[in-house]
Amino acid sequence: MIKENLNRVRDEIAEKCVKIGRNPAEIRLIAVSKTYGYEFVLEAKNCGQRDFGENWSQELVEKYDLVPEDVSWHFIGHLQTNKAKYVVPRAEFIHSVDSLKLTKEISKTAQKHNKVQNILLEIKTSEEATKHGLTSEEEIIGIAGYCKENKNISLAGLMTMAPFTDDEKKIRQSFSQLRTLKEKLNKNGFGLKELSMGMTSDFEIALEEGATMLRIGSAIFGTRNYLT
Repeated sequence: MIKENLNRVRDEIAEKCVKIGRNPAEIRLIAVSKTYGYEFVLEAKNCGQRDFGENWSQELVEKYDLVPEDVSWHFIGHLQTNKAKYVVPRAEFIHSVDSLKLTKEISKTAQKHNKVQNILLEIKTSEEATKHGLTSEEEIIGIAGYCKENKNISLAGLMTMAPFTDDEKKIRQSFSQLRTLKEKLNKNGFGLKELSMGMTSDFEIALEEGATMLRIGSAIFGTRNYLT
């Protein structure tokens, strides 16, 4: 099932990229494996998948030790400052950095591990109370400036989650806002490359708005059962 699902998702991404004049090779597909056991990750890996996303530090730790090293882990969930010590040694990218305090803790931990940690700033582009992320442009620029001067952090780009709605206009507005912010930061010399946005239900709109990282879970692994 996973092989067929992966092939279908890759084909859909490639077809969409062709339609909008983008290069599919520039899109990083992150298979969101949260709540699924390591055997699902291994199956996807055997089908050529190399990027996997996790939402919880404990689950990342468990899978990291059970899956061969030639994969890239992305931490995409809300990260508490006291959990950074578990995530930094294992994640190639942390997508969900939403405060200067967390940024400083990541830097401190990365220094201990002699590592340059790739991060993305999580931006709140909807009004939903359940969403995390930065909203103040002043704060965003301040954190970006801190990263620019920090030898243990590489600010790769920005991340957002679209609102949970069927209204495509609102979804597009969310993604467009992130793209515009990236362009504004880059005009100020920050050189951001990544836009992490788009999930199973809205990745085509995300691609149209410039996404470089897609976080897709259920279309690859199936519908989750959070009661098990």
